[in-house]
Amino acid sequence: MDILDLIEKGGPAMWPLLALSVLSLSVIFERLWFWLRILTQEKEIVDRVLDAARENWVTARDIARLATSQPIGRFLFAPLNLPKTDTETFRLALEASAEDELAGMRRGEKLLEAVIALAPLLGLLGTVLGLIQALRSIRIGDLGTASTAGVTTGIGESLISTAAGLIVAIVSLVFYRLFQSFLVNQVKVFRKAGNDMELLYRQSPPDFSNNPQELALPPGRERDSSPQKFSAPRKRGRNKFSQVPPESPPTESDSHSSDPEQ
Repeated sequence: MDILDLIEKGGPAMWPLLALSVLSLSVIFERLWFWLRILTQEKEIVDRVLDAARENWVTARDIARLATSQPIGRFLFAPLNLPKTDTETFRLALEASAEDELAGMRRGEKLLEAVIALAPLLGLLGTVLGLIQALRSIRIGDLGTASTAGVTTGIGESLISTAAGLIVAIVSLVFYRLFQSFLVNQVKVFRKAGNDMELLYRQSPPDFSNNPQELALPPGRERDSSPQKFSAPRKRGRNKFSQVPPESPPTESDSHSSDPEQ
């Protein structure tokens, strides 16, 4: 009942502020649970994948696949999931995966930014409306009398909306900055893990030749390309020599002209 009385005294602007506070709290609790799971598991995932990559890239790929429920697991699994890679492709896969995961970690930031910007303005609007209503009932002849006692009470109550708006904005801003610091730390973690993975790749590139799809691919390409490679030159050769007319038998005049003694 005290909260309802406070909302009624604060004026009509208190209801939008209440809705903004509910949205802000829902985002805050969801992001706290999200970051709690990440910060407690990512270091173990990175260490396991990198340790396995030093011995066997297939084992490292399997470990990263099992950790795809976490952003760091999906980040490490992206280049290992490619059938054949070189150094440039490996790095591009890491960068693309990092951008996708970091963009997902920013979820809810826009809503918090909107709450931070709107809550003080709504509180100020509620105060202005309360002051207008309180000052409207003042008459010059009543100044200094007991009838103006209610005016001061109305002005004090009109400031409730401003205080509520500032509280909502301050709480949202604190957690917004906290989540921003977590995101900056994740950029460092992804960069270090990606550099370590690329260094290991340069030292000993992975060999996924045990994949049956990769083993079946080169023979198929050779079978498809071999007929086209040799059939075209033979066809062009036949057309070229078929245009040469057959040699005519020598005539009698040619035989006489070719023998100088005759």
